[in-house]
Amino acid sequence: MSGLTIRQGASELDFLSLGALVHRLDPGTVPFRKARSFDIHVSGGEYNVAANLSDCFGLRTGIATAMVNYGIGDLVQSRVREMGVKPFYKWFEHDGVRGPNIATVYSDRGHGVRAPVVFYNRANEAGALLKPGDFDWASILAGGVRWFHSGGIFAALSPTTSDVIIEGMQAAKAKGAVISFDLNYRAKLWASIGGTAKGQEVVRRIVSNVDALIGNEEDLQMGLGIAGPEVVASKSKLDPDAFFVMIDRVVEKFPNVKLVGTTLREVHSTNRHDWAAVLWLDGKKYVSPTCHLDVHDRIGGGDGFAAGLIYGLISGRTPEESLRLGWAHGALLTTFPGDTTMAKLPEVEALAKGGSARVQR
Repeated sequence: MSGLTIRQGASELDFLSLGALVHRLDPGTVPFRKARSFDIHVSGGEYNVAANLSDCFGLRTGIATAMVNYGIGDLVQSRVREMGVKPFYKWFEHDGVRGPNIATVYSDRGHGVRAPVVFYNRANEAGALLKPGDFDWASILAGGVRWFHSGGIFAALSPTTSDVIIEGMQAAKAKGAVISFDLNYRAKLWASIGGTAKGQEVVRRIVSNVDALIGNEEDLQMGLGIAGPEVVASKSKLDPDAFFVMIDRVVEKFPNVKLVGTTLREVHSTNRHDWAAVLWLDGKKYVSPTCHLDVHDRIGGGDGFAAGLIYGLISGRTPEESLRLGWAHGALLTTFPGDTTMAKLPEVEALAKGGSARVQR
């Protein structure tokens, strides 16, 4: 790959994420207004990729994030350790009443014709308080890192988080790391710090430092202000042509971008999706197969795709193989509860090669 060059030689970390950790309360298929119990999942768009790469793919990964010294912080730390992710924490003390807090995400799974419902409590969130200078990048990156990753959710938390992202990206780039960014555009988050215009200004500034972009058509339109293709009613949402048209427009504005990838999803009901993925790498286009998903929990599927794709590229697989690994891992992740992986690498590789759901004996 002449354009996207992955650092060779010894590195202490294969992958480092920068973002906010959250805990998600999951009552299953019961709406929260009727819930009497729930599971707790530790998550975060940036963290999930690091956790997946460590637990399923065996890479050495880290997370730079905010941590709060209280009970929920203890819970979150234990889950991070379980997934094998090396933490680099900026510590905050909880005042016993108002915070700072680890943000809470509330999300039921829906079922059939009833869609999942997601809402948040990100008040006084520790991650939003992060600012340049909070992380000693020279120390964190001293042993080398191959890939550095952050995302649009973290960028939208406050006026200072985007500056932390750029600071981290520039430090990692100086160490020879590939820099990636998941656009993950969330209008509700950007509304609190300036709206769409401000969001696009910030995201464009970030993307000018990026080698690899993850994001769907809506992310590219809303996050970067890239004009979308003309909508044809008869076209399937799985048709990759519209996405590739937009990539040409992205690369024209941001010639530093060497990779763009995304999942394609046609939702027939909450639990029945058609699933595919596409990759643009160094001017070449790749399209995955399409499969039919019976979805248990859809949250985290995109992060699962990103992890499989990045693993393939870091481990020297071809672009086609890397795309299939991302497609397969993202598909498998929707069959598990929670936001992070429970898959094993042989399962991912088998599906990527065309495996089936036959009983394994």
